[in-house]
Amino acid sequence: MPVHVLMLSPGFPDDMSMFTRGLAEVGARVYGLGDQPLAALRPEVRDALTDYRQVRSLWDTPAVVDEVRTWLRGKSLDRAECLWEPGMEVVAAIREAFGLPGLDVERSIAFRDKERMKQVLERAGVRTPRHGRARTEAEVREAADRIGYPLIIKPIAGAGSADTYHLRDATEFDKVLALLKHVPEVSVEEYIDGEEFTFDTICSGGQVLFHNVSWYRPKPLVMRQNPWISPISITLRDTSVPEIRVGVELGHRVIEALGFESGITHMEWFRTPSGEAVFGEIGGRAPGGRLVHAMNYSADIDLFVGWAEAVCHGRLSQNLDKRYNVGVVFKRAEGVGRIQRIEGLQSLLAHFGPHIAHLDLVAVGQPRRDYRKVVEGDGWVVCRHPDFETTVEIANRIATDLRMYAG
Repeated sequence: MPVHVLMLSPGFPDDMSMFTRGLAEVGARVYGLGDQPLAALRPEVRDALTDYRQVRSLWDTPAVVDEVRTWLRGKSLDRAECLWEPGMEVVAAIREAFGLPGLDVERSIAFRDKERMKQVLERAGVRTPRHGRARTEAEVREAADRIGYPLIIKPIAGAGSADTYHLRDATEFDKVLALLKHVPEVSVEEYIDGEEFTFDTICSGGQVLFHNVSWYRPKPLVMRQNPWISPISITLRDTSVPEIRVGVELGHRVIEALGFESGITHMEWFRTPSGEAVFGEIGGRAPGGRLVHAMNYSADIDLFVGWAEAVCHGRLSQNLDKRYNVGVVFKRAEGVGRIQRIEGLQSLLAHFGPHIAHLDLVAVGQPRRDYRKVVEGDGWVVCRHPDFETTVEIANRIATDLRMYAG
């Protein structure tokens, strides 16, 4: 019999449409719930849906729960899913109201609230940065004095590196605090010096069916603060080497401690110069930054469908053997206005064409995008190769030799 799945926000952000498509491909009957009109959804999303309900707001949780009760009265519902960070607590409330499996509200909060998250993990013996919660300027100062510089200040409930700041010393305090006035509550954390990696999983029944590690070059915070940088992430073919295995082991402990059951997770961790693995943060949702695409390119698989199979049927039947390291490069144009010219592309294609798996650049004549709002910036390029060092070299060449100019 088909599994009946409620999908919160099936068409936004962009990757959600592919997860919705995945549910339909594994035979689920998909009930979409969103704040977009049905006509605004992509054709492939509309085709994947059994039914759709538009609500005035996704963030009025009691009203959303009542709307679902009215809409689906008399119909069976087996699961409720949302892979978009802001909707996690809303879908958890729907699960509780309908007695569905998955993260309840309490456990969902531990994936959203960075302080609660670290408290749970500390009790489980996981190494986390020293940290503190702060709502007022006085509380921020107290936490900073207690933790010491350098430190990081970021929103308690946020995703990515938005509104995240690195303070090297107390002279930067007032400037950063002024930039965070619109954030109601922040986490003040020890700055961890080290390389930053991900640990991404697809799970079922509390078991990790697939895992991935990607390496950020440079750290996301550095990427965000330097508009001239073309950020790179390298998805690793081999995660069994000792310097990466410590992060994989850390990730398994985190999944267990937080009680994650079925679905997809995205964790960030640091490897210090001494080789220690330190937890950063985790989301019980899909990673951004085109990481799911990178994982797909690493093994020629479709994890949008794989996630759906895991949550609906408790298995992942694709061949998950990784064949490639994968580099994803996000390009940022120089200048402002519309893209005037693109340089270096033909030379790169001549040298590395067989190893470039995806190319999507803003066309000449189109407006330059705001990299602070669109993670892909002015386009993204995927390269892949079985050899790690070769993959890094190709990604570096794309980052430096491919130039886009706006004016």
